[in-house]
Amino acid sequence: MPRAKRGNKRTERRKKILSLAKGYRGTKSKLYRSAKESVERGLNFAYTGRKLKKRDFRSLWIVRIGAAARLNGLNYSQFMHGLSLAGIELDRKVLADIAANSPDAFAELAGQVKSALENKQQQAA
Repeated sequence: MPRAKRGNKRTERRKKILSLAKGYRGTKSKLYRSAKESVERGLNFAYTGRKLKKRDFRSLWIVRIGAAARLNGLNYSQFMHGLSLAGIELDRKVLADIAANSPDAFAELAGQVKSALENKQQQAA
């Protein structure tokens, strides 16, 4: 039978788990079985957190855009509808950044939105 020269796979696997458990408290960072449970649980939370992060940021952007729109006499849904009517294709992330950092530019956008909404109302009447 030929000699297998791959090293000790069990040791490598265990070292990998224990290194991922670095910083955990007590047994969870020292003993393999406890460390494995904690690492798997932590990786599950990390996976879920990456999905939740997207939702959280989107809702934050919507709140910021809505607050800035209300300062300019519109609500969020009117503002977003007016943006599409005006042909302005900015995503919520950019709009929220403009709302937070440069209110003058956002007021300009709101003016364009209002004129687009008024044009639509005149066409409907």
